[in-house]
Amino acid sequence: MKNDRDDVPFSYQVKVGHISANPVEVHVEADASELKALAETWNVVSVDDLRADLQIARWKRDGVRIKGRVQAKIVQSCVVTLEPVESAIDENFEQIFVPEGSKLARQPGNDAGEMLLDPDGPDLPETFVGDTIDAGEVVAEFAVLAIDPYPRKQGIEFAGHVEDSGEDDKKPSAFAVLKDWKKD
Repeated sequence: MKNDRDDVPFSYQVKVGHISANPVEVHVEADASELKALAETWNVVSVDDLRADLQIARWKRDGVRIKGRVQAKIVQSCVVTLEPVESAIDENFEQIFVPEGSKLARQPGNDAGEMLLDPDGPDLPETFVGDTIDAGEVVAEFAVLAIDPYPRKQGIEFAGHVEDSGEDDKKPSAFAVLKDWKKD
């Protein structure tokens, strides 16, 4: 299904009611106009390719699990020379969605009302409204998270940059300001 929303550069709508417990294999790929829109959204020189192989299945009773592998080829500007740098993205991901208001989306707390978060534990499920989930938006989100924020061309280092060790720094005297003061 093509993009129905103007604010999402890459979209693949999945009807929740059509999803069964058996995973469905889906291959999605961005076309030329979507690649151009992604490049503008991600603030990179260009996105040359974006594709993903997905497995979409029912999770528990009302939830949906989207597992997959996203691959992309992008061109960014080198942070040192501003020359183009080609990068490849290859990421596996998994995202679970539950309907808005589902008890499965709530984080359990303790008796004091505090949330207990495990940084190494699974992510909380995302919520969705209505009867569709945008799998294309999920693919684009995991791809952009894998982009190197400081790309450098191979073999390029910062030249002429000297790090100050602070050894030559002297603590100024409290009376240094009085040194140049003249009595009239």
